[in-house]
Amino acid sequence: MSAFDQLRRIREELGQLFLERSTVIDGALSAVLSDHHVLLIGPPGTAKSMLADELCHRLNGAQYFQWLLTKFTTPEELFGAVSLQALESDDYRRVTAQKLPEAHVAFLDEIFKASSSILNALLTLVNERRFHNGRSVLDVPLISLFGASNELPEDDELQALYDRFLVRFVVGYIEDDFRFLRMLQNRTHTSRTTLSLEDLRQLQAEAKQVDVPQHIYRSLADIRRELGRKQIVASDRRYHQAVSLLQAHAYLNGGTAVGEENLFFLENVLWRAPNERTEVQSTIHQVLRGYEDDAKALLYQTQELRDYAHRQWENSELRSRAVVEAHTKIRSILSKLASIIDAASSVGRPLDTVQSVREQIESIQQRMLEAL
Repeated sequence: MSAFDQLRRIREELGQLFLERSTVIDGALSAVLSDHHVLLIGPPGTAKSMLADELCHRLNGAQYFQWLLTKFTTPEELFGAVSLQALESDDYRRVTAQKLPEAHVAFLDEIFKASSSILNALLTLVNERRFHNGRSVLDVPLISLFGASNELPEDDELQALYDRFLVRFVVGYIEDDFRFLRMLQNRTHTSRTTLSLEDLRQLQAEAKQVDVPQHIYRSLADIRRELGRKQIVASDRRYHQAVSLLQAHAYLNGGTAVGEENLFFLENVLWRAPNERTEVQSTIHQVLRGYEDDAKALLYQTQELRDYAHRQWENSELRSRAVVEAHTKIRSILSKLASIIDAASSVGRPLDTVQSVREQIESIQQRMLEAL
């Protein structure tokens, strides 16, 4: 089995284990493929830590670190105790064995409880993948950090840490009764499909080769502009990092190039507060598929004109006038539709839906002419 097939098998197995979490699973796998971090916001008991743990156990040779932060958590708990032997040489160095600096995948619960003494080291570690240990600056093997919290940070000093999580999800309890029953009857899998760290690095390299067409960059600029008009602003770094995430998301779904269908995943990237999620989602839809909605509105207008022309008239003369009037307006509608198609085509948008709409409008027009 190829490394990619193993990855897809892992995705399927996680989907069977974590019900109603397909988007979160895709986000987690895309983050791992692109070396980004994931934030899960939700109440206890929604399998947040279990997902990170399960994912790490599918990476052969990967070290996993998990910790619950409180306001009393000390740096020693995350980064290791100070080495007494090093102190004898006047070197304030930590023993990092089995601690966060040596982890490939980590899960920090209640991450925004981090104190100031932890925050600076954590920022450098998650963003630059470096850890200052005494006189040395060490490269850390961290692939992805999964953070979890019941609430968003309020202190300004925590905003920088919050921004380091490129992918953000709000998770809740299982809603569907059928899936809830499946969850109750689920048994722990005795075997797991696994992937070596070497194979993961190969997959990461392949994901970076996924093409990003020019029209995708233009669409990103369009999304940024429209969100800005609604006072939803993400950092330039976030948009830049989103490109590699989109490559990974396309790769995970078997694509060789980022398509507009992948851009919809940005609804899990561009919001800052959970109440912005719906607005981000609708804005992305409007930018990417608003032209299809406009085309469907024109089809609806055409159908109304057809019904108007075909209703019962007092005499044939009135009916003919109605048909001619409707025909004239339909010609104008087709002109508007042609402009929509040209605009969508110029930025590489898919045209199947609007072409279908045009065929339906032209068919209505033709039948009206035949009825004259």
